[in-house]
Amino acid sequence: MTNNDVLRSVRYMLSLSDAQMVGILALAESEVSEAEMQSFLKKEDEAGFRACPDVVMGYFLNGLIFQRRGKSEDAPEPSVERKMTNNIIIKKLRIAFDLKTTDIIDVLKLADFAVGQSEIGAIFRKPGHKNYRECGDQILRNFLKGMTMKLRPAPVKKA
Repeated sequence: MTNNDVLRSVRYMLSLSDAQMVGILALAESEVSEAEMQSFLKKEDEAGFRACPDVVMGYFLNGLIFQRRGKSEDAPEPSVERKMTNNIIIKKLRIAFDLKTTDIIDVLKLADFAVGQSEIGAIFRKPGHKNYRECGDQILRNFLKGMTMKLRPAPVKKA
């Protein structure tokens, strides 16, 4: 998945405005204008589209962690990766939403995507570990879809 896809998904999931998206970046001490954010949120075929750099995505995810969990004075600042992968994105989202492995499996079930606990555990291992597994686009996409379903439940239809 592209960084732009993840930004759009998180924005929809949390019902955030452009100003709130910029504010999340500011929490991680990164400056992006609203106009730049709007260009990151556009679809690839829209005029004014700009690909979101990995560094901006890293700052955004760190800002999301600070917004949702608070900034700890004694904890070290989270690192900002120069190269984002699906594994890093899902790890940072896991931290931001305070999820355990079983919670992630439940979120994926909401999106009708069945996966085992060992497979999820392998995604959170360090690269180079014998059980490390790359997080594919399908898992990340279904995780974002499941989180959206969890945080923005469909309205109940009246009979």
